[in-house]
Amino acid sequence: MRKTAIFKNDLFLMHDPGPNHPERIDRLRVIYDFIEREENQKKFVFPDFEPADINHIEKNHGDALIKRVSETSGRRYDYLDQDTATSAKSYEAAMLAAGSVIKGVDLLIDKEIDNGFALVRPPGHHAEPDRSMGFCLFNNVAVAAWHAKTHHNLERVMIVDWDLHHGNGTQFSFYDSNKVLYLSTHQYPYYPGTGALQETGTGEGEGFTVNIPLPSGFGDKEYAAIFNDIVIPIGRSYKPELILISAGFDIYHGDPLGSMSVGPSGFAYMTRLLLSLAEEVCDGRVLVTLEGGYNLKGQRDGALAVLSELLGGPIDEDGREFFLDDETEAVFKTIHNSHDAIGRAVKTANNYWNF
Repeated sequence: MRKTAIFKNDLFLMHDPGPNHPERIDRLRVIYDFIEREENQKKFVFPDFEPADINHIEKNHGDALIKRVSETSGRRYDYLDQDTATSAKSYEAAMLAAGSVIKGVDLLIDKEIDNGFALVRPPGHHAEPDRSMGFCLFNNVAVAAWHAKTHHNLERVMIVDWDLHHGNGTQFSFYDSNKVLYLSTHQYPYYPGTGALQETGTGEGEGFTVNIPLPSGFGDKEYAAIFNDIVIPIGRSYKPELILISAGFDIYHGDPLGSMSVGPSGFAYMTRLLLSLAEEVCDGRVLVTLEGGYNLKGQRDGALAVLSELLGGPIDEDGREFFLDDETEAVFKTIHNSHDAIGRAVKTANNYWNF
């Protein structure tokens, strides 16, 4: 079994966007409830971590945005946009969420853990440098990438975002940089409206944004093809020194905000491929950060599938179903491009990457 870190804290359960908001506390509680069983806790390490310093946030976000989010502290409810609500502890939770991924990067670089999963709220990938939006206050995965670049001097960081929605905030944080490769699979056209094939970066960053916009209805086999034909070959060519995953479980079949059809085996397979790539090119360094996911069963099952793969085996007997079996993996390995949307994405990416 690998040494897998889980970054969790009850403060993340205190971010409360209000009644009937889809980004509700139970999204995280259903995962915590499973992990907190005594027999499961023994399998993981639970590092201590502190809130991010303002200077960490400033690397990705402007002063006006940071000030605006900080002003929500202590207020029962506030709104940063029509979808993005906060409560009294939301600012503290957002700073701690960013701190968790900073700590995760440090532990990976120092080889104190093999991989990790930041089970945090609020999510982050929609938060742009000067705008909180889409349930997101600060961009956790972007903060992690900046920390890897500036504090650890990494030259190549790969971010894979399989959330249902395009991670506009992450894309625009590194749109002109070749030091961060951003790959996103997402339902399109859909919120937030970005993520077209033609959005490939600018200046030194041209080609280092890889968008894979998808029609609704894609499931395990289609995502297997995308990872086999696009994500892994590009990653192998780029040779990242660190892999960050924005893990949104709203591509689960039955999620109320989307219309994809991925199950636990699909999440497990994507994770296994990225772990294999990481073993090949960057000493296995993978840090997963929680993004969306609004079907509670999908949220729980998807997270457990990812955790099982990070760990390298079933969490416990109850979790055996979430670890990818050899027969399913063998089938997924043979699945390749069979859809026009995937073919178009391959053609566009081939303008910049040889695979």
